[in-house]
Amino acid sequence: MRAFRTLWLMHRWLGVSVGLVLLVSAATGFLLLVKKDYPWLQPAVVPGAVGTPAQLQPLAAVYDAVFALQLPQLRSEDDIARIDFRPAQRVHKVISKHDDVEVQVCAITLHTTGPLVRRSDWLERLHDGSLFGSSMHGIVMPVVALVLLFLAVSGYVMWLWPKWLRRRHARP
Repeated sequence: MRAFRTLWLMHRWLGVSVGLVLLVSAATGFLLLVKKDYPWLQPAVVPGAVGTPAQLQPLAAVYDAVFALQLPQLRSEDDIARIDFRPAQRVHKVISKHDDVEVQVCAITLHTTGPLVRRSDWLERLHDGSLFGSSMHGIVMPVVALVLLFLAVSGYVMWLWPKWLRRRHARP
């Protein structure tokens, strides 16, 4: 019975100590799962003009279209975190490293839409811990994941242990 009590105490105190992190991770994980359904989390794709692959503008022209907007978040190539190309919609999503902003550029006409706020990027940084620094992301969150694994296993053990003892003592 001493092992059960030790397991129960570890389960309880580890659960209490990482409970808030797990709660935030679960809430942000849910929001990230549904981010494409809510434009206030991640802007919806504004479809570009219909055209053939031969009509697609070069990437340098997409850069020029974004830089022509003279946004403080997108002034040079160093300000661009990534460019997502959506071939079905003929749109480039140019995403800034700063302020979670994106500009959508039609791949055919170079018409721009934006700047649009991407709250999903902030949520992702909160979810994986990188919002609080690289040590939170690289050390604390993996430890929390291992604690969660321990909590799941120990919870099942504590649930099954009494059932196993009753069954063992019930046999003649």
